[in-house]
Amino acid sequence: MHSFFPHSAPRRLRAVFFLSLTVLSLILCSCGRERLDASDTGGQTGEFYTSDRAALPQTASQTAFSDFCTRVFKEEMEEAPTLDLHFSLLHPERYGIETEEVSLGTVSLSGLIAAGEDRKSLREELLQFRPEELEKRQQILFDALLEALDASLLGEGLELYEQPLAPTIGVQAQLPILLAEYAFTSQKDVEDYLALLSQIDGYYEQILEFERQKADAGLAPSDASIDAIIASCESYLIDPEENFLTETFEARLERLSGTETVSEGLKSSLRGRHLAAIREHFLPAYENLISGMTALKGRGIRDGGLCQLADGKKYYEYLLRSGPGLSYSVPELKKALEAQMEEDLSAISRLFSENPSLDGRDSDFSLSDPQQILDNLRVQMAGEFPASPDCSYEIRYVPKYLEDSLSPAFYLTAPSDDLNQNVIYINGAYSDGLYTTLAHEGFPGHLYQTVYARSHAVHPLETVLSCSGANEGWATYVENCACLFDNGLSDGVGEYRARARSFSLCVHGLLDIGINYEGWTLEQAKEFITAYFQADDAVVQELWQTMIDNPTNYLEYCGGYVEIMEMRRMAELQLGDRFSPLEFHRFLLDLGPLPFPVIRKYFSEWLDYCSLHD
Repeated sequence: MHSFFPHSAPRRLRAVFFLSLTVLSLILCSCGRERLDASDTGGQTGEFYTSDRAALPQTASQTAFSDFCTRVFKEEMEEAPTLDLHFSLLHPERYGIETEEVSLGTVSLSGLIAAGEDRKSLREELLQFRPEELEKRQQILFDALLEALDASLLGEGLELYEQPLAPTIGVQAQLPILLAEYAFTSQKDVEDYLALLSQIDGYYEQILEFERQKADAGLAPSDASIDAIIASCESYLIDPEENFLTETFEARLERLSGTETVSEGLKSSLRGRHLAAIREHFLPAYENLISGMTALKGRGIRDGGLCQLADGKKYYEYLLRSGPGLSYSVPELKKALEAQMEEDLSAISRLFSENPSLDGRDSDFSLSDPQQILDNLRVQMAGEFPASPDCSYEIRYVPKYLEDSLSPAFYLTAPSDDLNQNVIYINGAYSDGLYTTLAHEGFPGHLYQTVYARSHAVHPLETVLSCSGANEGWATYVENCACLFDNGLSDGVGEYRARARSFSLCVHGLLDIGINYEGWTLEQAKEFITAYFQADDAVVQELWQTMIDNPTNYLEYCGGYVEIMEMRRMAELQLGDRFSPLEFHRFLLDLGPLPFPVIRKYFSEWLDYCSLHD
């Protein structure tokens, strides 16, 4: 998992740029750069991103487009909720961004509708520019922005289908972790944090009102989904004095003491206010959320996938394009997943033919310590991936009592004007496969991809644009690459595990489509699952409910992965011996995690360019 999705976002770009606390940011050193020189990336790929006109002074059109992007970026940052802005920029004032109100943001049907109208206006303004008059990087930014806007506008009229609450990736599961990671660099940060913590009950009440409106429209979640959400909420009914929020608050106060004079008297006062905020706002917020969601039980009209709702299939298509950002239609995606499964089975058959005694479980990774694994991965990836930008990071563990409520692992980025505050969380409940998990979250996965993309951004707005499918697809792809590193696995075992993981993930993707888009019943889902795996009724029920609770979530991983795999196969076929994994990876990284219709367009151009240049 890359990171938590946002609890809120600037109104105009909400659900357009997939604003998250990991991507809504910019690189301080990128400001003022007009283009990305070949020396920034090297090789054929670096040259592909430049053009003759890039060496010339900007034309009036290019300057106007740059000014437009700068204005949009600044306006969005100024409208961003405090938590989003804080995780995006350590020093927003350096960018002329001024904010006064401390707020978690708002959640309302009227706000979502107004955001849609604003996006229409932004699209009209964007279309005043002619892409052919722009520099190469500006053309990419134009295409990415237009694709994101077009995708988001597919959700017009479907606002009540949004799901702010979900068992593991919903607001109620994510927001407390983000609060615990709210960095203190000044006493003002502490005051802002306490203000946000004190607003959580009002913020959750807004979400409850939205859920009531959903229920009135016949869009309430099923009782099983509500039960899972309630279980997640119950894990946050914590002891005010002994919990992760209090522990991290104390640690952050101590770190602040090293940079700013904070008297013992002041720290004591702040501790008291923190405990009061937990007792008077945080705990009541979760108690009210539990009560409010319990009252909605019995109002859900479906016992299956999203397509049971009136516009469920339409909403699923919107989710597919606006979330994973895939280039495929649903039927095309099914074919791509099935084709990947066939390739995986063929490879597994070859492996057993070459070694009949092969056992994919007969060896373990040579390393088990997280820090040693990450250090090893950075060494192993050399040669196939561009040099890793310098950055530091911390490894932390999910609190024991939250293990059942959170993902196996996740990555939280630093403010982009300080790239040394990256955090990787490990969930101790999922102890298997730590080597590949850290490849996914760290190197050459999310941490590496994010820092690299920010380091090579030309305009700040580039770093706002992102795509969950490109992020998770990349991390899934490199996770499988890591299986082939020199990591202690016996000959053939690494490839077997990569192929088995790929196959399993594609099965999950087809299950998501079957349940949420094609209307499979529980029995049909069971028949599909047991055709490939040994699974008892409890496992089938768990997978069934997971797909219902999180439509298209698995497609971020497997959909993005098959997009990348398909492009790699095309490049290998067309370039033959001239194919370079390093240059292929550089192309994807330099382009950034954009929607796949944009990536595919420039991939075709890049492939033709590489065919003509040694």
